[in-house]
Amino acid sequence: MSRIETVEQLRSHYKAVSPRAAQKVLSKLDAHCRRFIGLSPFVMLATSSRDGALDVTPRGDLPGFVQVEDETTLILPDRPGNNRLDSLTNILENPGIGLIFLIPGVDETLRINGTAEIRVDEDLRRASAVEGKLPTSVLRISVREAYLHCAKAFMRSRLWDPEAQVERSVLPTLGQMLKDQIGLAEAESQEAMLARFQHAMY
Repeated sequence: MSRIETVEQLRSHYKAVSPRAAQKVLSKLDAHCRRFIGLSPFVMLATSSRDGALDVTPRGDLPGFVQVEDETTLILPDRPGNNRLDSLTNILENPGIGLIFLIPGVDETLRINGTAEIRVDEDLRRASAVEGKLPTSVLRISVREAYLHCAKAFMRSRLWDPEAQVERSVLPTLGQMLKDQIGLAEAESQEAMLARFQHAMY
């Protein structure tokens, strides 16, 4: 087995990057980036602790839930979750983050890299309120890089293709999987879990 250990070795195994791909990275959010974010109901947030421990978490809400404050600043509300606070703890140690925005039915994605700070300002939280319920905190994100990513991964995976969708029944319920993994006395039913989630969305 041959292991790649240098950038030179790596580059020798791949074609040269195209001029378009090399030049596409923006330092500010243009109109296309803003429009993409406004239509996106789902973003993946990547963080890392100071010692390099990684975490990627999904964040989702109605389209436009991530607000564009200006051409280099985003506001991402922290909705109720499991309170592990993995991402937020990482940000306290290392503010560097990565985001990938998705729009259902669109095969391209928007990637953003930058830094984040955790804010609990009343006005920022109130601007992200839903049904009068404020997020516990928001991330104020400073954009360093923004660029569109091509459709190849989505075309290969057929992610949005209805004919490629699988039935939920191909896997055990989350409750059953957690019971098996951590030795719970009994599995919470899918119906009970979804009902509990429905009452704790905001």
